[in-house]
Amino acid sequence: MKKWLYNNSLSVVFLLLFLLGLGGQIYFGLLEYNKDLQEWGGETMNFYRYLHSGHFIEATFENWESEFLQMGLLVWFTIFLRQKGSSESKDIDKPNEVDRTPSPDREGAPWPVRKGGIWLNLYKNSLTISLILLFAASFVLHVYGSLHDANTQNRLEGKPIQQVGEYLTDSRLWFESFQNWQSEFLSIFAIIVLSIFLRQQGSSQSKPVDAPNSETGE
Repeated sequence: MKKWLYNNSLSVVFLLLFLLGLGGQIYFGLLEYNKDLQEWGGETMNFYRYLHSGHFIEATFENWESEFLQMGLLVWFTIFLRQKGSSESKDIDKPNEVDRTPSPDREGAPWPVRKGGIWLNLYKNSLTISLILLFAASFVLHVYGSLHDANTQNRLEGKPIQQVGEYLTDSRLWFESFQNWQSEFLSIFAIIVLSIFLRQQGSSQSKPVDAPNSETGE
Protein backbone atom coordinates (compact mmCIF):
# COMPACT_ATOMS: atom_id res chain seq x y z
CA MET A 1 0.00 0.00 0.00
CA LYS A 2 2.84 2.40 0.87
CA LYS A 3 4.54 1.70 -2.45
CA TRP A 4 1.25 2.26 -4.33
CA LEU A 5 0.69 5.58 -2.56
CA TYR A 6 4.24 6.71 -3.30
CA ASN A 7 3.93 5.70 -6.96
CA ASN A 8 0.61 7.55 -7.30
CA SER A 9 1.05 10.31 -4.71
CA LEU A 10 0.86 13.22 -7.18
CA SER A 11 -2.53 12.18 -8.61
CA VAL A 12 -3.85 11.14 -5.18
CA VAL A 13 -3.02 14.51 -3.61
CA PHE A 14 -4.61 16.47 -6.45
CA LEU A 15 -7.71 14.24 -6.35
CA LEU A 16 -8.06 14.92 -2.62
CA LEU A 17 -7.56 18.66 -3.19
CA PHE A 18 -10.22 18.53 -5.91
CA LEU A 19 -12.71 16.80 -3.58
CA LEU A 20 -11.93 19.29 -0.81
CA GLY A 21 -12.42 22.20 -3.19
CA LEU A 22 -15.64 20.74 -4.58
CA GLY A 23 -16.98 20.24 -1.06
CA GLY A 24 -16.20 23.84 -0.19
CA GLN A 25 -17.84 25.05 -3.40
CA ILE A 26 -21.01 23.09 -2.64
CA TYR A 27 -21.23 24.25 0.98
CA PHE A 28 -20.68 27.94 0.33
CA GLY A 29 -22.51 27.84 -3.00
CA LEU A 30 -25.63 26.54 -1.26
CA LEU A 31 -25.44 29.32 1.32
CA GLU A 32 -24.97 31.95 -1.37
CA TYR A 33 -27.71 30.59 -3.63
CA ASN A 34 -30.22 30.45 -0.79
CA LYS A 35 -29.52 34.12 -0.10
CA ASP A 36 -30.25 34.87 -3.77
CA LEU A 37 -33.46 32.82 -3.69
CA GLN A 38 -34.69 34.70 -0.63
CA GLU A 39 -34.00 38.02 -2.37
CA TRP A 40 -35.96 36.84 -5.42
CA GLY A 41 -38.86 35.69 -3.25
CA GLY A 42 -38.33 31.95 -3.73
CA GLU A 43 -37.95 29.01 -1.36
CA THR A 44 -34.52 27.99 -0.10
CA MET A 45 -32.99 24.66 -1.17
CA ASN A 46 -31.56 21.71 0.70
CA PHE A 47 -28.27 20.00 -0.18
CA TYR A 48 -29.83 17.40 -2.52
CA ARG A 49 -31.88 19.91 -4.52
CA TYR A 50 -28.89 22.22 -4.83
CA LEU A 51 -26.83 19.51 -6.58
CA HIS A 52 -29.51 19.49 -9.32
CA SER A 53 -29.77 23.26 -9.57
CA GLY A 54 -28.55 25.37 -12.47
CA HIS A 55 -26.47 27.40 -10.01
CA PHE A 56 -24.33 24.38 -9.05
CA ILE A 57 -24.12 22.93 -12.57
CA GLU A 58 -23.17 26.26 -14.11
CA ALA A 59 -20.54 27.11 -11.48
CA THR A 60 -18.95 23.67 -11.71
CA PHE A 61 -18.77 23.16 -15.45
CA GLU A 62 -17.95 26.79 -16.21
CA ASN A 63 -14.64 26.19 -14.42
CA TRP A 64 -14.04 22.69 -15.79
CA GLU A 65 -14.63 24.02 -19.29
CA SER A 66 -11.82 26.57 -19.02
CA GLU A 67 -9.41 24.06 -17.47
CA PHE A 68 -9.89 21.48 -20.22
CA LEU A 69 -9.69 24.18 -22.91
CA GLN A 70 -6.36 25.57 -21.71
CA MET A 71 -4.82 22.12 -21.21
CA GLY A 72 -6.05 20.92 -24.61
CA LEU A 73 -4.65 23.99 -26.36
CA LEU A 74 -1.34 23.72 -24.47
CA VAL A 75 -0.90 20.07 -25.49
CA TRP A 76 -1.79 20.87 -29.11
CA PHE A 77 0.18 24.12 -29.50
CA THR A 78 3.35 22.60 -28.04
CA ILE A 79 3.43 20.21 -31.01
CA PHE A 80 4.45 22.99 -33.41
CA LEU A 81 5.05 26.16 -31.37
CA ARG A 82 8.23 26.91 -29.40
CA GLN A 83 9.42 29.22 -26.64
CA LYS A 84 13.19 29.39 -26.33
CA GLY A 85 14.35 28.86 -22.77
CA SER A 86 11.01 27.58 -21.42
CA SER A 87 10.68 24.22 -19.69
CA GLU A 88 7.20 23.94 -21.26
CA SER A 89 8.54 23.95 -24.83
CA LYS A 90 10.24 21.32 -26.95
CA ASP A 91 13.91 21.92 -27.69
CA ILE A 92 14.50 24.19 -30.69
CA ASP A 93 17.96 23.01 -31.74
CA LYS A 94 17.81 19.20 -31.53
CA PRO A 95 15.41 16.29 -32.08
CA ASN A 96 12.88 15.70 -29.31
CA GLU A 97 12.13 12.30 -27.82
CA VAL A 98 8.35 12.90 -28.07
CA ASP A 99 8.64 13.19 -31.87
CA ARG A 100 10.15 9.75 -32.42
CA THR A 101 8.29 7.23 -34.58
CA PRO A 102 6.33 4.77 -32.38
CA SER A 103 7.82 1.28 -32.43
CA PRO A 104 5.63 -1.78 -31.77
CA ASP A 105 8.79 -3.65 -30.74
CA ARG A 106 9.55 -1.32 -27.86
CA GLU A 107 9.28 -3.08 -24.49
CA GLY A 108 6.01 -2.22 -22.75
CA ALA A 109 4.56 -0.47 -25.80
CA PRO A 110 0.80 0.17 -25.31
CA TRP A 111 -1.68 -2.03 -27.18
CA PRO A 112 -2.61 0.56 -29.87
CA VAL A 113 1.07 0.94 -30.79
CA ARG A 114 1.42 -2.82 -31.24
CA LYS A 115 -1.87 -3.01 -33.15
CA GLY A 116 -1.04 -0.18 -35.55
CA GLY A 117 -3.38 1.25 -38.20
CA ILE A 118 -6.30 3.43 -37.13
CA TRP A 119 -5.75 2.51 -33.49
CA LEU A 120 -2.25 3.92 -33.56
CA ASN A 121 -3.40 7.08 -35.37
CA LEU A 122 -6.08 7.67 -32.73
CA TYR A 123 -3.70 6.88 -29.88
CA LYS A 124 -1.07 9.30 -31.21
CA ASN A 125 -3.58 12.14 -30.73
CA SER A 126 -5.65 10.69 -27.88
CA LEU A 127 -4.55 13.20 -25.23
CA THR A 128 -5.59 16.25 -27.26
CA ILE A 129 -8.80 14.57 -28.45
CA SER A 130 -9.79 13.61 -24.90
CA LEU A 131 -9.17 17.10 -23.51
CA ILE A 132 -11.13 18.79 -26.31
CA LEU A 133 -14.04 16.36 -25.86
CA LEU A 134 -14.03 17.06 -22.12
CA PHE A 135 -14.05 20.79 -22.91
CA ALA A 136 -17.00 20.36 -25.29
CA ALA A 137 -18.98 18.30 -22.76
CA SER A 138 -18.25 20.82 -20.00
CA PHE A 139 -19.30 23.71 -22.24
CA VAL A 140 -22.63 22.02 -23.02
CA LEU A 141 -23.29 21.42 -19.31
CA HIS A 142 -22.22 25.00 -18.54
CA VAL A 143 -24.79 26.30 -21.04
CA TYR A 144 -27.47 24.02 -19.58
CA GLY A 145 -26.75 25.06 -16.00
CA SER A 146 -26.41 28.74 -16.77
CA LEU A 147 -29.68 28.79 -18.75
CA HIS A 148 -31.47 26.88 -15.98
CA ASP A 149 -30.14 29.28 -13.37
CA ALA A 150 -31.08 32.35 -15.41
CA ASN A 151 -34.60 31.04 -15.97
CA THR A 152 -35.03 30.31 -12.26
CA GLN A 153 -34.34 33.97 -11.60
CA ASN A 154 -36.54 35.04 -14.53
CA ARG A 155 -39.43 32.91 -13.25
CA LEU A 156 -39.24 34.30 -9.72
CA GLU A 157 -38.99 37.87 -10.97
CA GLY A 158 -41.82 37.46 -13.49
CA LYS A 159 -39.61 37.84 -16.57
CA PRO A 160 -39.89 35.87 -19.85
CA ILE A 161 -38.28 32.43 -19.98
CA GLN A 162 -35.30 32.20 -22.35
CA GLN A 163 -34.77 29.41 -24.89
CA VAL A 164 -31.44 27.74 -25.69
CA GLY A 165 -30.99 29.41 -29.08
CA GLU A 166 -31.68 32.82 -27.58
CA TYR A 167 -29.39 32.22 -24.62
CA LEU A 168 -26.43 31.22 -26.82
CA THR A 169 -26.14 34.89 -27.83
CA ASP A 170 -26.70 36.23 -24.32
CA SER A 171 -23.87 38.31 -22.84
CA ARG A 172 -24.19 36.53 -19.48
CA LEU A 173 -23.13 33.17 -20.96
CA TRP A 174 -20.08 34.55 -22.73
CA PHE A 175 -19.07 36.74 -19.80
CA GLU A 176 -19.03 33.60 -17.64
CA SER A 177 -16.85 31.81 -20.20
CA PHE A 178 -14.38 34.55 -21.06
CA GLN A 179 -13.74 35.56 -17.45
CA ASN A 180 -12.41 32.03 -16.88
CA TRP A 181 -10.70 31.53 -20.23
CA GLN A 182 -8.57 34.64 -19.89
CA SER A 183 -7.32 33.62 -16.44
CA GLU A 184 -6.34 30.16 -17.69
CA PHE A 185 -4.48 31.58 -20.68
CA LEU A 186 -2.68 34.01 -18.37
CA SER A 187 -1.58 31.18 -16.05
CA ILE A 188 -0.19 29.19 -18.99
CA PHE A 189 1.60 32.28 -20.31
CA ALA A 190 3.07 32.85 -16.84
CA ILE A 191 4.50 29.33 -16.45
CA ILE A 192 5.89 29.38 -20.00
CA VAL A 193 7.71 32.69 -19.49
CA LEU A 194 8.64 32.39 -15.79
CA SER A 195 10.20 28.95 -16.35
CA ILE A 196 12.74 30.63 -18.66
CA PHE A 197 14.29 32.59 -15.79
CA LEU A 198 13.10 30.93 -12.57
CA ARG A 199 13.69 27.45 -11.13
CA GLN A 200 12.24 24.98 -8.66
CA GLN A 201 14.69 22.29 -7.71
CA GLY A 202 13.14 18.83 -7.84
CA SER A 203 10.11 19.80 -9.94
CA SER A 204 9.43 18.19 -13.32
CA GLN A 205 8.01 21.54 -14.45
CA SER A 206 11.36 23.31 -14.02
CA LYS A 207 14.72 23.15 -15.74
CA PRO A 208 17.72 22.11 -13.61
CA VAL A 209 18.78 24.93 -11.29
CA ASP A 210 22.17 25.32 -12.98
CA ALA A 211 20.72 25.29 -16.54
CA PRO A 212 21.26 28.48 -18.58
CA ASN A 213 18.20 30.59 -19.31
CA SER A 214 18.52 29.79 -23.02
CA GLU A 215 18.18 26.02 -22.45
CA THR A 216 14.81 24.83 -23.72
CA GLY A 217 12.80 21.92 -22.32
CA GLU A 218 12.79 20.27 -18.91
